[in-house]
Amino acid sequence: MYQTYKTTEGLPPCLQKNNLIHLIPDQNITVIPSFTLETGVVLNDVPIAWKSWGKLNDKGDNCMVICHALTGSADVEDWWGPLMGPRKAFDTTKFFIVCCNVMGSPYGAASPLTIHKETGERYGPEFPLASVRDDVRLHRLILDHLGVKQVAICIGGSMGGMQVLEWAFMGKDYVRTIVPIATSGRHSAWGISWGEAQRQSIYSDPYYGKVMEEEEQTDCRSNYTSHITADGYYPDSLPPNVGLSAARMSALLTYRSRDSFESRFGRKSAETKKGDHQPSSPREANRMIHNDGHKKSTRPPLSPPLNGDGQTINDPPMPTPFVFSAQSYLRYQGDKFINRFTIFIK
Repeated sequence: MYQTYKTTEGLPPCLQKNNLIHLIPDQNITVIPSFTLETGVVLNDVPIAWKSWGKLNDKGDNCMVICHALTGSADVEDWWGPLMGPRKAFDTTKFFIVCCNVMGSPYGAASPLTIHKETGERYGPEFPLASVRDDVRLHRLILDHLGVKQVAICIGGSMGGMQVLEWAFMGKDYVRTIVPIATSGRHSAWGISWGEAQRQSIYSDPYYGKVMEEEEQTDCRSNYTSHITADGYYPDSLPPNVGLSAARMSALLTYRSRDSFESRFGRKSAETKKGDHQPSSPREANRMIHNDGHKKSTRPPLSPPLNGDGQTINDPPMPTPFVFSAQSYLRYQGDKFINRFTIFIK
């Protein structure tokens, strides 16, 4: 038997250090004492987060396994919520529904945020490579622990679909039906290339790869503490959020089709937010347009205008800052992502 904890109570200190676990309400974390990855690396005390809905029948054969995508979690209600409930696609009166978190995710499975027993520190970028097959083998242990004898249906999209295909290798006597959605058996050269562009976006963030200094005020004096962040060793206070946001925006272009973007956004402009800074001179307007969307732009407004409206009678018309709705959407999604995710690159 394995030790299982609820995130709402009784988490051991080593698991409490991952603050993102608590973003997923009321999930379970089961610790597997030892697990050997495909690479031969042995992990000890491997946490796996999972959630379940419905009730397992006496035969143990009404289990529905749902597999989440790359940045998802075990909380199916968060991302496929409208499909779940009595007499819906994910019928909680008919199926015992289980979703397990994959390794590498920050939401409760073994990941770079996991505390290494030998060092007492997070694995960080030293976390070993894990595969989809490793995830499915681990999740099978969870199902065995829960008393599941047969999987009635296995469903997942994108990377979750890759897991579904791997579940099929358990055999038809164990997995009766599979529903892989928008997926493939392996990454194509096109997918690998998109992934590389996203990796490089994160690498380019100065907080990912440089030694940063953080100012600390003590006794009316400023002290500077160096934080080694080279190659992904960064503290919680200095995450590479700008690079991660840019990578997310790039990834979203692969999650939607060209036609989808055209029909939704076209060339429409984004709504101007109340309180947005307005340029006081043509020079400042040009600078704002040039740096529009620059996450780290902190330069103050340019020199004061010559008169109240910032222009003389002979000046050309004031340039107008303009943001397309498609740009605004990507920026919003990038900002939203960094508030719920952290990253270590492999």
